[in-house]
Amino acid sequence: MNASVPFPFFASKRARVELARQRYFEEGLLPSGVVSDAVYESWARCQRLHASPSEKVAFQPVSPSRTHLALQKNHELVQAWLDELPKLQSVLGATSCAAMLTDASGVIVGATCVGRAHESIMLIAARVGVNLCEEAVGTTAPGVAARTGLAVSVDGAEHFFDAVGSMHCAAAPIRNIRGQLAGVLDISSEAIPFCFDATAVVGLYAAAIENRLFLSQASEHLVVRFQIDPALVDSNFVALVGVDKNGDLAWANNSASRLLGLGPVKPRAETTSVEAAFDATTSQLASLPRSGSGLLRLANGLMVWARSEMKVQDGHRDLVLGVDAGRLDLDAANSRTHTASSDTPTGMTPAVRIHLEAVHSESGDSLEPMHAPEQQAPSQRSPRLQDCGKDLIEQTLAACEGNLTRAAEILGVSRGLIYRRLGRPARPSLSV
Repeated sequence: MNASVPFPFFASKRARVELARQRYFEEGLLPSGVVSDAVYESWARCQRLHASPSEKVAFQPVSPSRTHLALQKNHELVQAWLDELPKLQSVLGATSCAAMLTDASGVIVGATCVGRAHESIMLIAARVGVNLCEEAVGTTAPGVAARTGLAVSVDGAEHFFDAVGSMHCAAAPIRNIRGQLAGVLDISSEAIPFCFDATAVVGLYAAAIENRLFLSQASEHLVVRFQIDPALVDSNFVALVGVDKNGDLAWANNSASRLLGLGPVKPRAETTSVEAAFDATTSQLASLPRSGSGLLRLANGLMVWARSEMKVQDGHRDLVLGVDAGRLDLDAANSRTHTASSDTPTGMTPAVRIHLEAVHSESGDSLEPMHAPEQQAPSQRSPRLQDCGKDLIEQTLAACEGNLTRAAEILGVSRGLIYRRLGRPARPSLSV
């Protein structure tokens, strides 16, 4: 048989995948061009983990204590899932699909299985606490996504174990503000193939959950949301960044990374300054509208519609514009934190508490309260440009006897930025 046309008589994808699967596991022939690289690489890993694809699969939950710990540790992720779940259920309600949320290790922390008449695998697989990692159940979309951090679909015979061949699933990763994998969103259908682009749908809702997670974790950040169309600023396609007190981008979601030209979201050792990304100061970003949106020019020349909001530990806070627009006021946050009830762990909403107690009654464990960072005394705080106005710049220049280079070092900014703030034309030096 001609190697370039390995499956000439198999017109359907299902038939081609089943033949490729048989030849791979029985004869060792690579399934090139028939299954994705992600699926093939998962098959190879699973061959090293499991004796045979014909083994029986046990969708067993992890221990109750580990389930309880997973729900507690990921309470912000679970809350983001619960907030987005009504919309997701309305979209999938008339399909044969169920949705599942796993943590970064593959343990289910949320599921919507309704127990349809034709389902048997879903009834045991879509339960909170079940481990869907490759080590436990072989090649599945949530397992591969948790392992690789990439969106993937696994249809029918693409699953490693024969017993799971009737499943069709698509999954997408969810990251936290540090760029680390926080969890995986999966939609699955048993016995009925997808009649739509499941990867696109799961990717959209994974992004929506991720955005909610970012906002819940963005304590003490100036949050800027923007897009090229004002109608998208309040959509799941919004670009989000968090600016810290030093004027650096603390985090950015995928949409923001693409618009700013920062590359894929991932843990980064290097920081990006506000000026490098937006060609604007922190104070200018803080002056953006708090409702609606206003035009903003990015450093790459792209014009976007944007608005900003200040975040503190317990949620939203109105911006105080002017000289102190970029400063994070921790007094109110500390006051609210110390007066908060100790009955509920910090950040865990009643919805997450109910969700946790519903799947594990052996409470007893409690999350350690989150302590607000101590506020640095004004005399110990180094002057930064976002904390000062034109008066402080001029005072610093006077104290430095007009030496612009020395003043810029004290303020922690560039000479050019001082020129712009003072409204003066740039000159080689102001030294005397």
